[in-house]
Amino acid sequence: MSAQPRPQHPFTVRHADVWKIALPASLAFITEPLVGIVDITVIGRLGDAGLLGGLVLGALVFDIIFSLAYFLRIGTAGLVAQSVGARDPRDGLLHVVRAILLGVGIGAVMIALAWPMLWLATTLLAPGSGAAAALADYFFMRIWSAPFSLINYALLGWFYGRAAATTGMALQLLLHGINIAASIAFVYLLGWGVAGAAAGTVLGQIVAAMVGLALLLRHYGGLKAVLGRIAPGELRDATALRRMFGLSRDLMIRSIALMGAYAWFAAQGSRMGEVALAANAVLLTLLMTVAFFLDGIAQAAEQLTGKAVGANWRPAFDQAYGLSFFWGLILTVTLGLAWYAAGPFVIGLMTTNAEVQAYAMTYLPIAALCTVTFMPAFVYDGILIGTTLNTTMRNGMVASLVVFLAAALALQPLLGNWGLWAALHCWFVARGAIYWWALERRRAGLFTAAA
Repeated sequence: MSAQPRPQHPFTVRHADVWKIALPASLAFITEPLVGIVDITVIGRLGDAGLLGGLVLGALVFDIIFSLAYFLRIGTAGLVAQSVGARDPRDGLLHVVRAILLGVGIGAVMIALAWPMLWLATTLLAPGSGAAAALADYFFMRIWSAPFSLINYALLGWFYGRAAATTGMALQLLLHGINIAASIAFVYLLGWGVAGAAAGTVLGQIVAAMVGLALLLRHYGGLKAVLGRIAPGELRDATALRRMFGLSRDLMIRSIALMGAYAWFAAQGSRMGEVALAANAVLLTLLMTVAFFLDGIAQAAEQLTGKAVGANWRPAFDQAYGLSFFWGLILTVTLGLAWYAAGPFVIGLMTTNAEVQAYAMTYLPIAALCTVTFMPAFVYDGILIGTTLNTTMRNGMVASLVVFLAAALALQPLLGNWGLWAALHCWFVARGAIYWWALERRRAGLFTAAA
């Protein structure tokens, strides 16, 4: 951060401020896995294993592709939150416009590279002939959603950065609602198969992007007013572009490291056999469900700490920091206990295989404990995004990945699946500890004396 004096804009962060953002954000995030469940159910009930396999692999491919562009949401949210704190009269307009233009460009490149991307995915995943055909049908339909999906990332970053979490939630609910309804209609009424499930996603993304852009333009008084607020050459400002691309690069590396850890966990489970793979997948799915709720707290930490840095007001930063951890701890302990208590019922609901059920129940205690150990990392993710300490986040994620891999290589041969789950705990604890240490060294430098 610059050492030059900046004006201060005092404000107070209360419990209600955290939940004003966290609750709608959590509700929006929790609808994401629901879409996947519906798509799997719709295609699964057609009774063709190849179609279902193609759908699952296709969804996985797009999860990976789009995760690499997720910086358009989280990066935009941090930059806009700081603009709001600094009382930028344009409300972060330049940040969101740059992100939208970048998203459209990246989406267009994805469409242009559709054939080589599908070839690479098919080569790496090696699906059977039936699944390969279904994967191609799904891929070539859903790829058309790319520009709209990335526009939605940028728009959500702008809404969450301005603490307009309710609007962000409404857009997500609109997107997923249309996706679910259209997928059912396209598959069952029109008989489009896997391509129908993908078409439902495309339609949802297009409608959400159009509505989000309309809300953005209305906020500024229309397209003409937006163009009037942007001076010639501002979008090409070299310093701002370097900052945005640096943020994008670091967040992309962070995403790759994050996916690498989960991929290693899944691969090691697979090497222990189908029962271990399935049981670990069930437990990890439950853990990720808890994570969607914690993402709401992280979103609140992101906006409020980013606003405090923009406002150059450390008391608000300290309040947001403390309240985010306070509610994160309460939420994660509550959800962890609920998961542990309801474990037999939920596991039985998710799988009817007796071996998988018994295996998952054996490792339920150590899996449920993850809800506590991964909470600090989630909250720090939000704080580091809000303060745009992207280099700290990148380095911490890479360093903690090394800790995870070392722990897994040491513990799994000795303890089997217990060791694999223990290594996951080591990863979560290492991330939280590294982020805490790095942030404590940087915290004072985030603020300067009043101008």
